[in-house]
Amino acid sequence: MAALNFRASDIQISERATPTYGPLPAGEYEMMIVKSDTKPTKSGNGSYLELEMHVVSGDQAGRRHWERLNLDNPNAQTVKIAQELLARLCAAIGVDEVNDSEELHDRVFVAEIGIDRKDSTRNVLWGARSIDGAPVSPAKLATPAPARQAPPAAPAKPAASRPWG
Repeated sequence: MAALNFRASDIQISERATPTYGPLPAGEYEMMIVKSDTKPTKSGNGSYLELEMHVVSGDQAGRRHWERLNLDNPNAQTVKIAQELLARLCAAIGVDEVNDSEELHDRVFVAEIGIDRKDSTRNVLWGARSIDGAPVSPAKLATPAPARQAPPAAPAKPAASRPWG
């Protein structure tokens, strides 16, 4: 038993303290990935990367979203969609090569969140972009910027004629 000196009627409960369990309204949110794990699919013939994301600012701050990326699946189209979304996430946070999913954690990006067409009680991550608003393509991350070249040297001046002849 724990001794408590607490009276619920003394506490004013704010609107923000009331948890919201429905989906996030469709829109853009500053988010970060805080947890990731690989899990087997229900059918057992593949696996997915589950990403837990938190909204970090705005009136939805603190809300969470889970996204499942089917990176190992017998359906090639499903894998392609997951790879493209992972590439967009990587581009949004400025990472090109990922060896461990923890490399995606704690980096803020802007997430485009929608409502699942098949289940209106669930959210879907439609896209991601960098926090500064600049769209970054995954291809740009993989291609190093060209080295800057020094400007061409000025052409040599013709030798002036010598006054002594």
